[in-house]
Amino acid sequence: MPKIVVTQNLGLNEEEKARLNKLGEVKYYDNLPKSVDEWFDRCKDADIICSGHLGFASDKLYELKDKFFSVPLVGVGFLKLNKMKERNIVVSNSPACNMEAVSEWIIAMILNLFRNLLGYINNVNLPVGITPKPNLGLAGKNITILGKGNIGSRVGKICESLEMNVKYFKRGDDLLESIKNADVVIDVLSLNPSTRNLLDKKFFNSFKKGSFFVTITSPEIEDTEAMLKALDGGIIAGVAMDGGAIQVGKADDPFYIRLATHPKVLATPHIAYNTDVTDRKGNQMMIDNIEAYLKGSSINLVQ
Repeated sequence: MPKIVVTQNLGLNEEEKARLNKLGEVKYYDNLPKSVDEWFDRCKDADIICSGHLGFASDKLYELKDKFFSVPLVGVGFLKLNKMKERNIVVSNSPACNMEAVSEWIIAMILNLFRNLLGYINNVNLPVGITPKPNLGLAGKNITILGKGNIGSRVGKICESLEMNVKYFKRGDDLLESIKNADVVIDVLSLNPSTRNLLDKKFFNSFKKGSFFVTITSPEIEDTEAMLKALDGGIIAGVAMDGGAIQVGKADDPFYIRLATHPKVLATPHIAYNTDVTDRKGNQMMIDNIEAYLKGSSINLVQ
């Protein structure tokens, strides 16, 4: 039987563990590896590896050889395909498993940026006898969504139901033209050669003055310094981002702290995807991938 390792606590329930146990000799780790080296040690003797980002997203991955990875993740643009081929490392991911959760996060952030809800929730110190200044409503506003994949399409449908005017930027379109009249720009681009460093200084300086920017991607796609300069310079009125460059939940990361302490930024520590729905979908797809691989008909391959 193949040796299978689950490198950390991935939230597998008893039914999912029972499915996995039928496929091989499984070793489960319930804690996060303390280091990339510890992650490597957990992987090295296994044939099939179920892993989170830690270790998997590092160059330590390419010290392994002849391995099949199945991961409950969507974003795997960091993988070096040429090195994978050299080392006979095969990876299947879990496309769209985070679609619902990330879409919800984006809509919540749009509402908070437009309506300043955080400034009013549980606020008992508003001036007496003075009606608060009206905030921005969503109906009739222009939104440009960068990317029309699973998440972008779902966000667009929700925004249309809120009577927003939805436009998509797709590969081959004029990027600056697509955001020219946008009241809010949503970045859901996946990392690949065509998107790396795409959102640069020229991009952020081309925003409509007073507009908002919401992103779930990382500095490999967007120039964070240029974004902050456009924010501080009054071009962009507010930003919401999920700290995609940091380890999940690592609220003491310097990159995250810098964003979270900025007065015009709503930042979360890489948790936009993190719901029970994502866990269930990701784990089910992860096990589906292993079943297909063992039958010789691999699915969701990263190529």
